Amino acid sequence: MWFWLSLITLLCWSGSDLFSKIGCRDADDKLSHLKMVIAVGTVMGLHAAFEIFVSGTPISWSVIWTYLPVSLLYIGSMALGYLGLRYIELSVSSPICNSSGALVAVLTLLFVGGDDYSPLALCAILLVCAGAIGLGVVDATEDPELRAERQKDGNYKYAKSFLALALPVAYCLLDAAGTFADNRVLEVLTDRFYQGGVSASLEDCADLAAASANCAYELTFLAAAAVCFVYVVLIRKDKLIPRLEGPKYLGAVCETAGQFAYIYAISDTSHLAMSAPIISSYCAASVLWSRLFLKEKLSWKHYAMIGLIVIGIALMGMLDL
Repeated sequence: MWFWLSLITLLCWSGSDLFSKIGCRDADDKLSHLKMVIAVGTVMGLHAAFEIFVSGTPISWSVIWTYLPVSLLYIGSMALGYLGLRYIELSVSSPICNSSGALVAVLTLLFVGGDDYSPLALCAILLVCAGAIGLGVVDATEDPELRAERQKDGNYKYAKSFLALALPVAYCLLDAAGTFADNRVLEVLTDRFYQGGVSASLEDCADLAAASANCAYELTFLAAAAVCFVYVVLIRKDKLIPRLEGPKYLGAVCETAGQFAYIYAISDTSHLAMSAPIISSYCAASVLWSRLFLKEKLSWKHYAMIGLIVIGIALMGMLDL
């Protein structure tokens, strides 16, 4: 099941990348990243309300506080990612950001161990990680003339700058730390539910812990959205124009759906070193969407890296079956 949940996350988050880019690419809107946080926090808050009051997902201040460090790492990384979308192409930003999956896999293998993984599984991990990192390297080292040619048909031009690359790298580091910590915190919550007698089944407790953690994250994001709303609308006196905010909310829906699948995908602790690289490889889909909808051209090197990712994902799917 972890494999299909990882693929759903991949598709949803690549869609979120596309709509977030459309909503945040106006360089004249200096608060677009905070408006994106407002959109995501609003949608996540609505989903959390549904989960708590309709589905009956258990939530408490104890769960919120336990999961808070993970929530802050994720929210911080996303805010930096949204800010970076003003300065860099999606086909550049997404691969760099999502090299975080490679870091998670390395951290997992270093601190948890890789004895349970077959040589073929390790090969699959290597392929996905190499493809995700390779996409970032290809874009970062691209010839200026080829970059100019690629941007000629697009509506926006971007110049290389330290900030443009620093923001995706910062996202990568924070997201990797959040993903690695996420798995550890879910184990703590699962054990707490099991010891507390919430369910006699350890698997049921793991599912409840994942659902509760997701609600805790969404409620924390809602709180961040409220703070951003106060700053943007009440302090800076900026307006939220529905026509311009529409893509942000489409991105928020994709982000929320992806987060829902993601939290269950990584709750399978025995496959974290495989699910994390799959999820991070949504940058491959993001690069394709950027070509189709944003007119950002790709080179054969881009497609070669995407090919490595697809082969790695296929191998992981076969191993799961």
